[in-house]
Amino acid sequence: MSLKTYSRSLLSYWGSWTLRHPLVVLLIIGLLTVFAWQYTVSNLSINTDNTDMIAPDAPFQQNLRKYEKAFSQDVHKALLVVESDTPELTKSATIRLGRLLRADKANFESVYIPTENSFFHQNGLLYLDVDDLQALSTNLSQAQAFIGRIAQEPNLTGFFSIFDDALNSANKNQELPLDLPPLIDKVSLALHKSMNGENNLLSWESLIAEKKLSGQGSDKGFINVAPRLDYTQIRPAENAINAIRKAITEIQQPGLPAVKVWITGEVGLEDDEIVGMSSGTFNACIFSVILVLFILLVAYRSILFTIATLFTLALGMVFCGAFAAFSVKELNLISVAFAVSNIGLGVEYAIHFCLRYRDNLLLHVQKEKAIRSTLVSTGPSLLLCAGTTSIGLYAFVPTDYKGVSELGLLAGTSLFICLLITLTVLPALLKFIPVSVKSEPQTTHPFLTTLAEKLATFTLHYAKPIAIVTGLIAVISIVLVFKVKTDFNPINLRDPNTESVIAFQNLNKDPDTTPMTLTVLATDEQKAKAIEQKLGALGSVDKTVSLFDFVPSGQEEKLAMIDDMALMLGSQSQGFPPLKPDNNPIPAINRLLKTIDNILPAKTDAHEIAALQAFKAELQDILLELDTRQEPGRRLFIEKIQTTLLGTLPGAMNELLTGLNAREITLDALPADIKERWLSKEGLYRIQIFPKKDLNNLDNLEHFITDVQLVAPETTDLPVIYWESMKEVVDAFKKAITIALITIALLLYAIRRNVTDTLLVMTPLILAGLFTMASTVLTNTPINYANIIALPLLLGLGVDNGIHMVEKLHHSLSEAQNIYQSSTARAMFYGALTTASSFVGLAFSPHQGIATMGLIITMGIFWIMICTFIVLPALSKLVLKEKISA
Repeated sequence: MSLKTYSRSLLSYWGSWTLRHPLVVLLIIGLLTVFAWQYTVSNLSINTDNTDMIAPDAPFQQNLRKYEKAFSQDVHKALLVVESDTPELTKSATIRLGRLLRADKANFESVYIPTENSFFHQNGLLYLDVDDLQALSTNLSQAQAFIGRIAQEPNLTGFFSIFDDALNSANKNQELPLDLPPLIDKVSLALHKSMNGENNLLSWESLIAEKKLSGQGSDKGFINVAPRLDYTQIRPAENAINAIRKAITEIQQPGLPAVKVWITGEVGLEDDEIVGMSSGTFNACIFSVILVLFILLVAYRSILFTIATLFTLALGMVFCGAFAAFSVKELNLISVAFAVSNIGLGVEYAIHFCLRYRDNLLLHVQKEKAIRSTLVSTGPSLLLCAGTTSIGLYAFVPTDYKGVSELGLLAGTSLFICLLITLTVLPALLKFIPVSVKSEPQTTHPFLTTLAEKLATFTLHYAKPIAIVTGLIAVISIVLVFKVKTDFNPINLRDPNTESVIAFQNLNKDPDTTPMTLTVLATDEQKAKAIEQKLGALGSVDKTVSLFDFVPSGQEEKLAMIDDMALMLGSQSQGFPPLKPDNNPIPAINRLLKTIDNILPAKTDAHEIAALQAFKAELQDILLELDTRQEPGRRLFIEKIQTTLLGTLPGAMNELLTGLNAREITLDALPADIKERWLSKEGLYRIQIFPKKDLNNLDNLEHFITDVQLVAPETTDLPVIYWESMKEVVDAFKKAITIALITIALLLYAIRRNVTDTLLVMTPLILAGLFTMASTVLTNTPINYANIIALPLLLGLGVDNGIHMVEKLHHSLSEAQNIYQSSTARAMFYGALTTASSFVGLAFSPHQGIATMGLIITMGIFWIMICTFIVLPALSKLVLKEKISA
């Protein structure tokens, strides 16, 4: 007895027993469903940590774990980037936000502000270049008189009096204490914004020093936060992120410019990605469910058949979930897609069964006989489809891409589970569904009938031209396939409009703050210095940073310059006084206005004239406001103007004066919180390498990594992880697809015992894959971590359709049928539509990975249908050398 005959005999027996005891079958399935549901809920979880998703035992992953073990304080962190209009406000907001988060022990394990410590406050000037330090000294020398005067009278009256004296000195051709026009421009702008309702601060740090006084070079504040993560939740960092946002609102100060805090880093990026994936997928699922319902109603023209199909699919999902709970226990962000594959491929089984059942009703008056005939006729083909498709999915199990490996296991096994549920539950349900056995004439669907006839005529009468055109397109596609782009930078997969991605990209634009750096570990001081020297000489390296760079160069010369600045300031170096209230700045403003009027006629420089005129206009507006306001509004207005012009001066000056107490720095003198981030407890030295070129370019990325690895083979960090992961994933998919295609071909040959049939089934599958890859080139859609899982799903759908079509082609030869009017063709068509509907909504997701996955699957299904419905019949006509009736 052949395998096909045996399977039909078994299915016939199973169908007879099911139809005799439908209630028993449904009761048993119902009890098992309850058990499966409870088991799934109790044992299945989602792990959103994707750290070891790709090649966990590969050398680059081992290097990463070694680095993370040595410097664990850098692992699973959120990076908060603080920005405001002035560096002074940025610093104060950073400190306040850090204090609030540090006090929240429930949501945060640690909070670290890199530059916020007494060491940098005291020694920050030593980290400036000699030229920058000299420029600061020159600025202080010019501003010394100004600073001394305002320190004696730290309010608006003193401020405007200084301008009055300075302008009078200029009018008398005396040396100016400051370069007045640029200063007047900034003061006028600050006043204009404040007078027009904006919260604004004049930055005295920017006026005094061109570089940050701390010597760190960035105008942003940074906070490294270690949140407490709960990987049993969809969003492990949700509570911590909410706590951060609450703290951000609390640090905003009325009357001062708003402070913007960006949440990025590993934790911020992953949280935004999960939110984007969840919302985008949810919206797509709603759209898909509605579309699938509509397609099923059109296919069946029966609400009861549609309900039966969805009910069967739901039961299958529950049992598939139980298998996932038993086999992998945790779903990751990739393997969770097995549910989508179940919808796409699982519902196809029910569609084939129901449409064949409707056709059999026309031949069998008895409903039970029609159901049993359907079971016997469709069962072997569906079983063969499940077997070949599962092989294509199981081929990914041995790969080093854990996400797809588990996806292959779950999706492959779920095919058999869904098929078993379909062949068990659907016959029992159909027995209770009333149907009409009245024959439907073809005129009931004239459009579909005409379309089927024209399609059959076209494919069979033009078989040779279709084959030639297909061959030409295949050649073109082969050329295009070599131009397929890959983009395995996870940042490019995310929604570019999310906060974390915007912040990450902004940091990436600055060579001093880019997160795309490499890390090398050295076992001792001599090796660390030698490696750093070699790395610094590489053409692709911009700079290197290690513990030794925290010992400034040229300290003797810099300390001498700092001492000179302290001597120059004299008693002022002891500290700057706080601002004093100013009850009446009007006399000082009037004197200043009078001085401006006196000196303007003699001015010839256009810039100076414009600056003085703008300054005069703002001063007059201040007088107007003071004249028309009543208390307490008048007093509040004076306070606002004084805060705008002088609010940052005491803090900037006191920070500068603290820096005048700098002392020589040695390695031993470095604080522990700095040392531990560059020298591990095990004695490993960390060297950070910054790239010279943009690493979004794959050539630059490869060049940078290759250069550094020649010096230090165990290099790690984000660029290496991206690059090596890309290679691992591409190699894994090449290997898996090759194994899948060979195994599927061998299985088909073993079952059908016919080389021609095997080639006919495989041809549309290979062509559709080729055309889909070529389409990604034409649509400029790179292959990435997310959309690459479309390949096994398309592999399964392509094999199914090929088997069904070849089977139907053989029947059409002997029975002179139009293959396009058969239930098989309709089932393939509607099955493809439902599968496409499961994914087409994803193409509109803001998450670029999900969107491109939806796009590639939609394109792939289109090509599968073209190759199955047009190319395959045409090739069959030529290969089989027999006439297929139209």
